[in-house]
Amino acid sequence: MIHKEDITGLVLAGGRGTRMGGADKGLQNFRGIPLALHTLMRLGPQVGEAMINANRNLSAYESFGVPVWPDATADYAGPLAGFLTGLERCETAYLVTVPCDTPLFPQDLVARLAEALAREDAEIAMAAAREEDGAMRPQPVFSLMRRELMESLVRFTQGGGRKIDAWTGQHRTVLVPFDRPGDEPSAFFNANTLAELHRLEQSS
Repeated sequence: MIHKEDITGLVLAGGRGTRMGGADKGLQNFRGIPLALHTLMRLGPQVGEAMINANRNLSAYESFGVPVWPDATADYAGPLAGFLTGLERCETAYLVTVPCDTPLFPQDLVARLAEALAREDAEIAMAAAREEDGAMRPQPVFSLMRRELMESLVRFTQGGGRKIDAWTGQHRTVLVPFDRPGDEPSAFFNANTLAELHRLEQSS
């Protein structure tokens, strides 16, 4: 069994926000508070420690009260750069990642990922959810992983690797479906544009 005190939560807010016109996505308001803060408040009760990965406006993120770490690489290498930053800074046995643009993710996300990771003796547990077309798809930015995967990820990214599934495919990865009765269908909808963000705000 994995206890929540053994898990550090990482909010991924390091992207360029290109589909939001270059806006810093994590600082856009959702229900009156910045998206990344909303995400942090939802994640906080599920983990022992929390931190944020951001590459801009660091003082704004630091005001949320948890450590803020920019990517170690300078070229916006995508979510894997955030994963690597989290693994490098993680002081617990496990790291769980959530993106800042999916504010309604399940409140039992971490518990279910941890249960599956322990049950399957896996190295990574990744959420899977039903998308708008009805298909179940992996949600790789919602992953719980063992801290000792850091060296593997360093090698992968230094070799030019950028795709999450290409890296997770090298490890024992268990998919955790979030399609039980009572699971919120829109839990994994992410807001890439301001219009999508406003739509998510109104639907929830």
